[in-house]
Amino acid sequence: MDRTEVYQEVERFFGIVPEWVKSLPETAIGELWELIKKVEISDSTAIPPKYKELIGLAVAATLRCRYCIYFHTEAARANGATEDETKEAVLMGSLTNLFSTYLNGSQYDIEQFKRETDEMVEHAREKVPADLSHLWFGM
Repeated sequence: MDRTEVYQEVERFFGIVPEWVKSLPETAIGELWELIKKVEISDSTAIPPKYKELIGLAVAATLRCRYCIYFHTEAARANGATEDETKEAVLMGSLTNLFSTYLNGSQYDIEQFKRETDEMVEHAREKVPADLSHLWFGM
């Protein structure tokens, strides 16, 4: 897909061709737009659009990318996300980042971590007390 075709499709979809799209190098603009269409803005993927945007927001927050945070927040809202959902996505991103930093920094044994995680998940699936069952796996 050449630059002109990308511009036409972007404008049909978004109403404008943002300057950042225009700044993309010729060697990649067609492939990048195809990837955006196939993954991010498609409603025919395994993950619904709202959830994809909440994932994008969580990742953007951990990267501290103000461009991505703004885009994914607005896209999540456009796909029906509530304020609570966007805040929770950011919190999930920060929790993942926090424990990733801790576990990697302390060089926690990955094989032990996998064994413990498998044991925890198995327990939660089979033996979580009724008063806690709402916490994991939507039990």
